[in-house]
Amino acid sequence: MDIISQLQEQLNETAMLTVNTFGTLQRDAPPVRLSSSYPDPLNPNPNPDDPAAKPPQPGAPGQPQPQAQAQAQPPAPPAPPQPPALDLDEELKAMSHALVLAAKKFDALVAALPLSSEDDQLKRIQELQAENEVVGLELQKQLEAAEQELKQVEELFNEATDNCINFKKPDQ
Repeated sequence: MDIISQLQEQLNETAMLTVNTFGTLQRDAPPVRLSSSYPDPLNPNPNPDDPAAKPPQPGAPGQPQPQAQAQAQPPAPPAPPQPPALDLDEELKAMSHALVLAAKKFDALVAALPLSSEDDQLKRIQELQAENEVVGLELQKQLEAAEQELKQVEELFNEATDNCINFKKPDQ
């Protein structure tokens, strides 16, 4: 694989690692309170002593008493076990390390690119243009030969169809 293809592959890998890292940050980062004027995202009831904020408790005075229906309900099934929580700090360290390694590999590939002067580049361009000219002429010759062969095949096909239509035997 040439160096340019390796650079493209490494750039794609770095982009994939970056997208996955940002996605993980968005998915797993805990909520953060931006200002004291905003409610706390982890505590929806900021005033626990406020009686108006407490949910009504069954059996309290002024509340309807539960009927026999509530007692007839089957117990709720146990919650499925939760997967072990991943340590966000460790995961981010590993992702950061992978990003740094990908960037270092990319830098190494860039450093391995051949350096040449403008004159060398112009000379190489002229060589490639001359090579392209030669290949182009060869391709043109092959195209002309193919067109000639196509004409011969068309003539033979037309002669064969004419013979079939007129019930003639082919000339020998």
